[in-house]
Formats: sequence, C-alpha cells, structure tokens
Amino acid sequence: MSDDKKAISIFSEIGDLQTVLLKRPGREIENLTPDIMERLLFDDIPHLPVIQKEHDKFADALRDNDIEVLYLEKLSAEAIDASNTKEHFVDIMLDESDIRSEKVYQALKDYLLSMSTFDMVETIMAGVRKKEIDVESNHLSDLSDGHQYPFYMDPMPNLYFTRDPGVSIGHGMAINNMTYTARKRETLFLETIMRYHPRFKDSNIEMWRDRNETTSMEGGDVLILNDKVLAIGISQRTEARAIEDLAQELFEKHSSFDKILAMKIPNVRAMMHLDTVFTMIDYDKFTIHPGILELDGSIDTYTLEKSSESDDLKITHQTDLKKVLKEALGVEDIDLIQCGGGDAIAAPREQWNDGSNTLAIAPGVVVTYDRNYVSNALMREKGIKVIEVESSELSRGRGGPRCMSMPLIRKGI
Repeated sequence: MSDDKKAISIFSEIGDLQTVLLKRPGREIENLTPDIMERLLFDDIPHLPVIQKEHDKFADALRDNDIEVLYLEKLSAEAIDASNTKEHFVDIMLDESDIRSEKVYQALKDYLLSMSTFDMVETIMAGVRKKEIDVESNHLSDLSDGHQYPFYMDPMPNLYFTRDPGVSIGHGMAINNMTYTARKRETLFLETIMRYHPRFKDSNIEMWRDRNETTSMEGGDVLILNDKVLAIGISQRTEARAIEDLAQELFEKHSSFDKILAMKIPNVRAMMHLDTVFTMIDYDKFTIHPGILELDGSIDTYTLEKSSESDDLKITHQTDLKKVLKEALGVEDIDLIQCGGGDAIAAPREQWNDGSNTLAIAPGVVVTYDRNYVSNALMREKGIKVIEVESSELSRGRGGPRCMSMPLIRKGI
C-alpha cells in the first residue's frame, strides 16, 4: 500500500492536512454542573448551541481548505455495527464506569442496547442521569435524589479535544492511557475505530501504544517535527517513563523516527500539554509561550536516541532550545514567535485562551482562535497565513484548534 493510500500517515506538523478526526460537542456539555466541572477537568460551562455553532464553523474552515473531516461519534458507531460488537462495547464501558450495583449495571445495559448504535454512542458520551431510568437498587446513593450524585454514568465533556486520546505517528497510532479518570474511557472509542472500522482495520496500522499501558501519555504533548524527530512534553499529563517506552517502541520497530526531544514544561493547569505552549507553524517557525522558558531563555530538553553500544537509550541534556531545534530540523535559524508578543499582560491572557495552540494545515498556514489578536497579528507579520475561527464558547474548555483535531493524513514535506 503506497503512502498516499495509508489510513494514517503523519510525518510532520505542517504538511498539507488531508484528513482529520473531530468530535462535535454534544449533550455531554449540558451535563456539566458547577459541582462536578473541576473533577471533569473544566473551568467553566460552555453554552451548547453556541459551542456547536463555533465548532461547525471550525469544521467548515477545514473543509474550505479541502480537508476531509471525520467525526469520532460517527466512526465509533460504524465500527461497532461493522463488527457486531455492540454488547461487548457496552460491557467494557460499563465495567469502566464504576457501576457498583448489579441491578443498575443491568438496567443501564438494557437501556443502552435498546437504542440505535449511533444514539447509544452519543448517550454514553453524554452520560446517563439517574432520572433517565428506573432502577430497583439496594444502594442508597442510587435510590436517593436531590443532593446525591445525579449520574449513573459520568459525561465525557472533554471528547471534543480529539488530540489527546491518541496520536498519529508515521503510519501508526499510539492509543493513550489518559492521566485522569475523567478521560480514561475516551480511548475506548478510538480503540474500537482502529480495530473494527472498515477504513482502518485492515490497513496495517502500527500500534505504538495501547490504552492498557501503565504509564500515562496524552496526544497534546506530542509534536511530529519531521519524519525523524518528535518533540514530547514532560508535563502534567505525560510521564517521562512513557516517553522512554514510546522511544523504545519506535526504535525497536525500525520506524523512521530516530530522535525524540523531551521538553520539561511547568506542571500546572494553564500549561497542561506541550501544544498549549509550543507549536510548529512553518519549516523554521514556532509559536511559544514565554512562561515555559527560564529567565535566561533556557528550557530543559532531553534528546533520546538509540544507543549504538546497547539496547539502552542514549539521553543528552541541553537547555538551548533554538540550538536543539536547528540541529534536529537542519535549518539555519529558528523563529520563536512569542504568544501575546511576550507582553506581561497579553501573553498570559492569550495563552490562557490557547494563543499558542495553533493548528497548521499547510506550511505557514494556521487555524487559530480569533480572540488571540495580538498573537495572530504577530504571526501575520512573520508571513504566516492565519485563519481565525470564533471561540467565545470553544475556549472555555481550555483547548484550541490543535487540541480539537487529530490529524490522520498529511502530505509529505
């Protein structure tokens, strides 16, 4: 099978984007409440009709640039139907949903299996409220209402950030063990698609990692700089050990990738993933939030390579980010465009609203949030074409255009 017919082909951050996976925000957004939003990793509650309208315009902006848009919810339902695994899927999802009562488990199973597959998938994503089904339970928490917890199955409001549950690397996919319980079930949808959907199941997709790994990694921390080099953030949600494990897998299976730049970023909510503070937008240009750099402009960067003397990894520590990137990419200079221009007010404001979370859809062409006007103007001054999308509600989830998209196919560069 030639590269242009591969189901997954990602060898850069900036090659012309051809196929991308999205998830349209759904009823799970309306199941957020002030009491549970922090546990579900939200800082605010988006307004569903508006966030859907904004997301639709984001998808349209991609289609307007000849990019094929696939949807997680639709592919999941198609994969389940194609493999006749509806009951099996429900069993796994219920097993991972902390259902402690056998009666509740069976009532939920009957309820979900009574639906069409697509409706079932959307209902699982949205979460199941206790008032939706009648259950004779011997658990007080199941029987009582009012001040008690309102869900039998938690909603998954983070699903519209399709970047994180997995990451396309070369002709393969790493399905991630997510850090927080609130997101761990999300990866079952992606695993089901890769395993059973007719578009993917017979495509010889390398599985670099699976959802049962013991170490945590999330897709927002992984940047495919070129066909040989990855950059991965050591962050709030990606462990250093997971990066080592991935490196060993890529090297041992003789992938094209022979170098990983592990970058240590602050372990804080505002900078949860590498791509919230650092993204590639052209052959020699990156957006960066100055908050990840030390006062002297340095950042701890560890280069992982295969040792020529043993099966161990060779690890080299450096702090000069520009130097590391120039060597890795083979370019004479690197332009680090600071979010908000590095201004003491504009930089943290725009980083909070994902001013550094740009989605490159071609070399020097990016999709960004319209609200980050300082950062967008700076990129235009540097010759970058900036496509802005509305973001009043999308940004409430703390993720930008890159977070909301999982590239599946890019042209080579």
